[in-house]
Amino acid sequence: METLNTEIHNYRNLLKHYIQIRDEQSLYGAEQLSKAFIKDNVPPEEIINLHIRAMAELYPDSPDHFQDSMNFLLEVMISYGIAHQEYRSLREEQSELKSEIAVAANMQDTLLTTTKPEVDGLDIGVVSVPAHQMSGDYYHFLKGEDDSLGIAVADVIGKGIPAALCMSMIKYSMDSLPEATMSPKTILKNLNRVVERNVDSSMFITMFYAQFLPYENKLWYASAGHEPGFHYDAATKTFEEIKAKGLVLGVTPDTDYREYERTIDKGDMVILLTDGVTECRQGDRFIETDEVLGVIKQYADLPAQEMVNKVYKHFERMQNFQLRDDFTLIVLRKEV
Repeated sequence: METLNTEIHNYRNLLKHYIQIRDEQSLYGAEQLSKAFIKDNVPPEEIINLHIRAMAELYPDSPDHFQDSMNFLLEVMISYGIAHQEYRSLREEQSELKSEIAVAANMQDTLLTTTKPEVDGLDIGVVSVPAHQMSGDYYHFLKGEDDSLGIAVADVIGKGIPAALCMSMIKYSMDSLPEATMSPKTILKNLNRVVERNVDSSMFITMFYAQFLPYENKLWYASAGHEPGFHYDAATKTFEEIKAKGLVLGVTPDTDYREYERTIDKGDMVILLTDGVTECRQGDRFIETDEVLGVIKQYADLPAQEMVNKVYKHFERMQNFQLRDDFTLIVLRKEV
């Protein structure tokens, strides 16, 4: 009560002084009082009530219509104050959520980080950019003791924190697999069981897994419903789709995956990607696959990493620097 009386006293004196003199000092005092109200979280209807009481003390004989108008304003501000309080509460919750998502995004970067390996005779380029803070794309390299190279590219149908958790589970499941199970069909079979047991049925994970054997110039691969890659034949300078059939991960527990093989000669490239590359949009128009391959071919003479960076920048500009989906592109070029 003492604090309220003090506020009324201060407000009344400032109001009286301003009405009489209308100087800048009174307005400055009102500004400072307003800051105190904000600091103490005083709702707007209380400030209106404070004004009514101050005016009643200063001008007790004010006409009834003036009092009625102030009472009307008070009722309006009561509703406004309730709505404003709810808005502030929502803003605070949104701020907390943004902070949590930022922490989760940083954790995702740490958990899913994979090192691009050095493999004799193989030039590797990779770019993976999330459309938002959390990525639903995932890629991973696994180098074997025999210098073979395992390459995984995956996409969660779903975004945000649930997708990040799925990808973390996939990554650590892959890390736990023994060396003897590096064949693509076995990798996918094992991961399928993990996903089927641990991921909600409303979420789907696609994956393409390839194993490159540099000493044999062979690429073995299998797919779990993932976007097909491409093989660039350096001799004919043409692209061929890398087709591979297979059910998305986690649908049934005992799914078997078919394994495919192709020869990769000197100068050939293997292009692996997610649908964020092939489904780029220019306005409302989805680009054609031939357009993607044309851009890749345009930069084919560059080192692999510079090539994928140029391709990404091209499609980023095409979409006005606003990705609509996560963008992951991997290029492997056989050098010798």
